[in-house]
Amino acid sequence: MGEVRSRAISLDELPAHLIMEILSSGRLGAADLARLEVTCRIFGGGHGVSFFSAFPSRFRTMAELAASHLCERHAVFAPLPPNPRRDLLERCGWNWKKVLRFLQSVEQSSGTVETSAGNMQVATGRYHTLLIHDSSVYSCGSSLCGVLGHGQDTTQCVAFSRVNFPSLSRVIHISASHNHAAFIMQSGELFTCGDYSSFCCGHGEVGRTIFRPTRVEALKGIACKQVATGLSFTVILTTEGQVYTCGSNTHGQLGHGDTVDRPTPRLVELFKDLGHVAQVAAGASYTFAVTDDGTVYSFGSCTNFCLGHGDQHDELLPRAIQSFKRRNIHVVRVSAGDEHAVALDSSGYTYTWGRGYCGALGHGDENDKTSPEMIASLKGQVGVQVCARKRKTFVLTDEGLVYAFGWMGFGSLGFSDRGSSDKVMKPRALDSLRSHHVSQISTGLYHTVAVTNRGLVFGFGDNERAQLGHEQIRGCLKPTEIMVQGKVDDMAIAAPSG
Repeated sequence: MGEVRSRAISLDELPAHLIMEILSSGRLGAADLARLEVTCRIFGGGHGVSFFSAFPSRFRTMAELAASHLCERHAVFAPLPPNPRRDLLERCGWNWKKVLRFLQSVEQSSGTVETSAGNMQVATGRYHTLLIHDSSVYSCGSSLCGVLGHGQDTTQCVAFSRVNFPSLSRVIHISASHNHAAFIMQSGELFTCGDYSSFCCGHGEVGRTIFRPTRVEALKGIACKQVATGLSFTVILTTEGQVYTCGSNTHGQLGHGDTVDRPTPRLVELFKDLGHVAQVAAGASYTFAVTDDGTVYSFGSCTNFCLGHGDQHDELLPRAIQSFKRRNIHVVRVSAGDEHAVALDSSGYTYTWGRGYCGALGHGDENDKTSPEMIASLKGQVGVQVCARKRKTFVLTDEGLVYAFGWMGFGSLGFSDRGSSDKVMKPRALDSLRSHHVSQISTGLYHTVAVTNRGLVFGFGDNERAQLGHEQIRGCLKPTEIMVQGKVDDMAIAAPSG
């Protein structure tokens, strides 16, 4: 037989539909398509007329067409009605790559984010921090109630240290609260650890602290995708869009129509008829659930107007926030703070309500808002993540900028020029992080941690209990890089108790 010679094939020789199939496979992000568009003439519109004639003329480049295909299939975009779709496109300058960037950023804001250093997620608790890096979990800070997951002999970790799970377990989602922590595996299993006096870990009537992550057996066979830890209760979202809750139920925050505590996760029956739930959030003693149709349901304590219904009546069952529905506002994400709440709509606008202490609502005053109100000064910014906790709020934009407002105590807003006031009444850009593209942010009681698209981790605020992963400093008034290395296992752990 004669020798078979191979030759290189240029992209011009490949069928257009095959290239489009590759571009739309879901493995490329908005930034990837943008780079292809400016570096290769085929993707950027410099190809021949015949090559592009098979595609709609309204798309000026193949990269733009691929972005539109990815948007159409995206979990956030697919359920949007025509008007919100048009509004988002207009907000993004009719650029499908920008729309895709928005959608992917929103989706990752409540889970792991893709960085050049691997997939990451950060979650801050009262005096501790949890971090996912390439499916492994690391924790630092105070191990009060066993929240760090390192066992009962560990009282504090002064630097990020790996949390041990059963072999081959890959963690895809984490949540940190005052007194317990929760972890979701790639398999859909839920693990929890921490204080168990209120049943918040979901292991039945155990009656003891859970010092290491332990699988919640009551959810065996039920695949979970997101978890939110409140003060002594837990909210679990399954891959089927159903919600389970367990723990303390003093104000009806579990959504079962009563105030009876639940030692193991129980299905919130009402959501069977309300639609597929896309995201959940847990506050001090109240809960949010956002459905695919953009409706926000709230239940639990309304002491601080956090439920958004215009009154201070507790809700024992999920109730839709009518203020959003009346204005045809399609909400995609919500964050539950201690005394206030913040939401993001499908066009990237931000809304706040609840207690206005220290300007935490961002409207330029300290007035309370009994129902959601748009932050006027952020209309020019496309938000992709919102984050609320103790009298402070953060909004992350599609450009990777961070806006912060509220209480500056302990430096947890990241502004070093405190001056005569400890309050930021309106959203203010965190200039010290402007040179970085921030992909995710989480704020605890007195500290805040951010992750960039390069995988860098920055912390600021209180570090009295090493919750920022620094051993030598007591606090940071401005963002300071936290070293999180691959070999974190060898990092020091503070002296054991006893």
